[in-house]
Amino acid sequence: MRSELEYMSESISLPKIGDPAPDFTAVTTQSNSMKFSEWQGDDWVVLFSHPADFTPVCTTELMGFAKRYEEFRANRTKLIGLSVDSIHSHLAWLQNMKEKMGAEIPYPLIADIDTKVSQLYGMIHPGASATATVRAVFVIDPVRVVRAIVYYPLNAGRNIEEILRIVKALQTADSRSCATPANWLPGDKVVVPPPKTVADVAERLSHQDYDIKDFYLSLKELPK
Repeated sequence: MRSELEYMSESISLPKIGDPAPDFTAVTTQSNSMKFSEWQGDDWVVLFSHPADFTPVCTTELMGFAKRYEEFRANRTKLIGLSVDSIHSHLAWLQNMKEKMGAEIPYPLIADIDTKVSQLYGMIHPGASATATVRAVFVIDPVRVVRAIVYYPLNAGRNIEEILRIVKALQTADSRSCATPANWLPGDKVVVPPPKTVADVAERLSHQDYDIKDFYLSLKELPK
């Protein structure tokens, strides 16, 4: 027999890449009533869920995000976490990390005890757990469009460096009208958009400033 959560998941249109990010109001560790769109303002956002408070993998992830917090902020990106735990559990966990591990968590955590936000964003996968959120990551741009989605299983922690890299790659692609190749890091060459006409192909193959692999794959250095 299928669970109630499976039926609920079917009745909700879950966000996909390119969709508007669903708005919501929630209780967080920094606000009694936070409206997501207002809190976001004109920044990018990394919204991530973790399965449960006071669990070992989740603790390493929260501290990992905190360690890179200033770098995310330097790239105009806000962090916000979520689980279906209560606000009291969240606050106690933050205090525990501060006292036992010397870790300050500077970003808010959503207390989604009624699973409203988790359902909106498809963070509960009944096949993995009917009661806990999986390790979901949503990268949302300043006009509140979902630009990247990454799901991790309950038993494998996230790579925070990769999430930061995705943010930087998206921002570079937007601002420089390009794409980024596999394993791209800031300072690496970027992919030039492919030609669209026969004339474009001829121009591309004669371009002196490109690293031309073939007409459809050319790389270039970005100005400093």
